[in-house]
Amino acid sequence: VQLQASGGGLVQAGDSLRLSCAASRRPYSGLNMGWFRRAPGKERNFVAGISKSGGATYYADSVKGRFTISRDSAKNTVYLQMNSLKPEDTAVYYCAADARLSTLVGGTTLLPTYWGQGTQVTVSS
Repeated sequence: VQLQASGGGLVQAGDSLRLSCAASRRPYSGLNMGWFRRAPGKERNFVAGISKSGGATYYADSVKGRFTISRDSAKNTVYLQMNSLKPEDTAVYYCAADARLSTLVGGTTLLPTYWGQGTQVTVSS
């Protein structure tokens, strides 16, 4: 499985960005997907996850109400819509995928099997 992330950039606080992650594997529908991020000098943390059906979504407390994860099975792509961005959202964002939903719900040490390259998001104050 190859994951290709895109959409990062430099924005101001309060702005929005949408990250995309395209998956190469078929059937794409068999994978749960999600996003993690690593801020400078910090550990990689869970941000959001979505089940393979798209029927369940999970978010870190720090992004609830501001970020929305979604997927388009026809395009083999998962999205992360980020609104009301804050400087503390600055990080490298990684998309990830796994057949095990438990790796993409947060609050666990389990990590997904497949990772994309990171995309930098920088939010200025």
